[in-house]
Amino acid sequence: MRMGIDVGGTNTDAVMMDGAQVVAQVKVPTTTDVSCGVLDAVNRLLEKARAPAGRIRGVMLGTTHFTNALVERRRLQEVAAVRLGLPATAALPPMVDWPRDLRSALGDHGFLVHGGHELDGRRLSPVDAGELRRIAAEIGRRGIRAVAITGVFSPVNPEAEREAAAILRDELPDASLSLSHEIGRMGLLERENAAILNACLTDLARGMIGALRGSLAQAGVSAPLYLTRNDGTLMSADRAEQHPVSALCSGPTNSMRGAAFLTGLTDAVVVDIGGTTTDVGALRRGMPREASMTLRVAGVRCNFRMPDVLSIGLGGGSLVLDAPLQVGPQSVGHDLARRALVFGGDTLTATDIAVIAGCAAIGDRASVAHLPSELVARAAERIHEMVEAAIDRVKPAAGAIPVVLVGGGSSLICRPLQGTSEVIRPPHAEVANAVGAAIAQVSGEVDRIVDLERRSRDAALADAQAEAIARASASGADPATIRLLDIDEVPLAYLPSSATRIRVTAIGDLRDG
Repeated sequence: MRMGIDVGGTNTDAVMMDGAQVVAQVKVPTTTDVSCGVLDAVNRLLEKARAPAGRIRGVMLGTTHFTNALVERRRLQEVAAVRLGLPATAALPPMVDWPRDLRSALGDHGFLVHGGHELDGRRLSPVDAGELRRIAAEIGRRGIRAVAITGVFSPVNPEAEREAAAILRDELPDASLSLSHEIGRMGLLERENAAILNACLTDLARGMIGALRGSLAQAGVSAPLYLTRNDGTLMSADRAEQHPVSALCSGPTNSMRGAAFLTGLTDAVVVDIGGTTTDVGALRRGMPREASMTLRVAGVRCNFRMPDVLSIGLGGGSLVLDAPLQVGPQSVGHDLARRALVFGGDTLTATDIAVIAGCAAIGDRASVAHLPSELVARAAERIHEMVEAAIDRVKPAAGAIPVVLVGGGSSLICRPLQGTSEVIRPPHAEVANAVGAAIAQVSGEVDRIVDLERRSRDAALADAQAEAIARASASGADPATIRLLDIDEVPLAYLPSSATRIRVTAIGDLRDG
């Protein structure tokens, strides 16, 4: 059996699954200390499922904890950003285009040193050990315990980053090191940004994951803990402690994977309505469509694997104002059960509108009976129009497409949506995010630039495919289930020779044990 948990901004959802069957599900309020809410959810789930903790083979968890820390600019470490690229790259220092407040929160510590590689893997300049030791002394003097190391074209050749890491590790044994080639893709600044974000979250990740392990042990669960990644796959808790940035957008991805599993659809638009926001994304071959362009995380451009998701400020807790009419983006969030009118509160929310409009049957309907019918009609229509506009922006082509409604706030929608062929609300839709975590698979990816004048295309593709499969297996995938998910080739016409970017993704089921 597997336990899937998704920690959202409003609720923590958990499911117990036996194969493809959802055995039990619970939804509890998210707590400020994530581990307390998780412990409550796990205990309730075990009681409801009537299953001994020893039968659980794995706990899969998705969380918005890291994203919230970046958005709120809280609980972040100061970071030393060390770039290997001199004499090149000096015109644009690290964090050059970051929001000023976030750059200040991380200390704005940037260091440019020699090193890095050319496009074809040749050394741009040698790594200077003395230079790195002097910088290490300065980092230590400033009391910085997190270092992000980025080398020019390190995804092509990571030797310079590894060499620099070895030197810095000797000089700063207590510091955590984030190497950009393990985190981001091609594109120096975006990959560097991803490494810096990762570095600033490492202390937070260790503390949170340690607390989660403690909560599971307290509940008697000894199964391995995994965290879900941005692309809908899994990573071990140990890896998540080293690469927390890989879990930044796992919440919407879990919902999309859960929607695909619960409906059997492989190509559709998924609308996940929570307490604060609505996330809309497209399924492609059963997996979340990946963003093809650089995206911003907390205002920072990054290029690691991210789902192509549109988020709007609409949820069950969204405030509804009149004259002029406005629904969201402000929300009562996890205070919905206390502040909404239908629960005895004094705040008009989207949930109140859904109840009096006949879309939802929760709380005390009599407490919203006094609302003007004209206001209710306009607000309900605005809610549907906001979702329809988001679907139009996300769907892959003009014309009607199936839409899957999931999330605790999906009851806000109660009429057909324009631009859709059908609207599906599957069983267990309210906990689709936890289902998506429970059924998540394991992946491996290769992203490299090759010169097709020096080797054949077939050989380059075969090597990349074999390496992607090997990486998936090393990450815990059952070799018998691994398949190739994506193979992309992009000729780089602006570079010399026959340079081509090859990206291959392999995916498989988590190996038992």
